[in-house]
Amino acid sequence: MNPLVKKLLISLLIAFPLGMAAQFPRFSLSTDVGLQRNFKKEQNYLVVGHNTVAHFHLADVHGVFFSFGYYHPGRFTNRPVARAKSPTTTPQAMAYINKGKMRVKEFSIGYRRYLRGNFEQNRKWNIYGSAAFGLMFGKVINTHNISIDTMQYALPVRSGEAKFKRLTLDLALGTEHAIGGDFYFYTEARAWIPTTDYPSKFLFVNDNAPFMGMLGVGFRLLF
Repeated sequence: MNPLVKKLLISLLIAFPLGMAAQFPRFSLSTDVGLQRNFKKEQNYLVVGHNTVAHFHLADVHGVFFSFGYYHPGRFTNRPVARAKSPTTTPQAMAYINKGKMRVKEFSIGYRRYLRGNFEQNRKWNIYGSAAFGLMFGKVINTHNISIDTMQYALPVRSGEAKFKRLTLDLALGTEHAIGGDFYFYTEARAWIPTTDYPSKFLFVNDNAPFMGMLGVGFRLLF
């Protein structure tokens, strides 16, 4: 297990007092729409999507949640150079253009804490933060502008379609305000930070990639 993930898991377990487990939690369901930005170099894009979250409120300011995020495909362009595998091959290098399309989905489970207010406060703005473990499911489709013989050349990124996975650390900071009838309007900034690389020959950049940031607005319904 990644050391960072292991440390965070231990911290989350310590954060929940044993007494909370004996309480029957209240439940909320929230959904939002927003923008997703892939900040990683050579994979930059901006797309729209949505996030759905099930909240279990263990106490006024503590809770756990399960979330699912889905965003539209993002497009980007790489300009890699294929190198000859043999010194007798001519030419020794071939520059080409790779047009990529990437789509990601994310499942997360985590902990939320209200820094101001609580989950059922209906008079003031609430502020909260959250930390979660996520599993990212990605799909990438690459199209090259020229055909290159992979038997003779080593390609930094291959043409075609492939899937990839990442374990992530998901962090968020948000505000919300009651609008009546157990409905809350919220805005939230999130980040999906990869903690594993699992290199793929279809990704030009694998190190800490993709690195996602999101900004969403939505509604939470308290049951």
